[in-house]
Amino acid sequence: MEKEKLFAAIAENIVEMEDETVEELCQQALDEGIDAAETINEGLIPGMDKVGDLYESGEYFLPEVLTASYAMNVGIDVLKPHIKQEENGEKIGVVIGVVEGDTHDIGKNLVRIMSESGGFEVWDLGRDVPLDDFITTAEEKNADFICMSTLMTTTMGGMKTVIEKLKEKGIRDKYKVMIGGGPISQKFADEIGADAYTTDAASAVKKMKELKGAK
Repeated sequence: MEKEKLFAAIAENIVEMEDETVEELCQQALDEGIDAAETINEGLIPGMDKVGDLYESGEYFLPEVLTASYAMNVGIDVLKPHIKQEENGEKIGVVIGVVEGDTHDIGKNLVRIMSESGGFEVWDLGRDVPLDDFITTAEEKNADFICMSTLMTTTMGGMKTVIEKLKEKGIRDKYKVMIGGGPISQKFADEIGADAYTTDAASAVKKMKELKGAK
């Protein structure tokens, strides 16, 4: 099967919540020598994007979203061991999590996977993370980045709170703060004083490499 058709089939089967087919197609991509990260970016992620659109339009509900995300994770489990590891001379340290009050972690998990494949050292705090934990962990691990995500407008304010707490402690300049998630925008990032905002996992990794060079 040609590459574009294979990616389209993977995306379609995530939308259809066919985890066994997603698993088979991801294995087929590997067997055909297709780069694992490309399959994630061009097959799995567009599939979940479509699921997100269906959820927002009211065609899908939370059970469908969860079943589709399970199918995507099955595909990631097949592909992740084959993502080419990049060796960086200096490790980039990243603390990442979903802010307190939100349990949506698909996007955060993708950023973690892509960051790890980029040779970063990642401390994943999970979801519904108490705001102080981002700072405590960054200090303990001597991290370079604090990355926060949310899919809920009601928890966006937590990102600003973390930045304000960093300022209060006099350590704001020690860290680059990156934010992302469905309701987040560049305008919001500018308003709260975040260092970066990206729309997807691949862009997040690229941006972190750029910012690390500028640190």
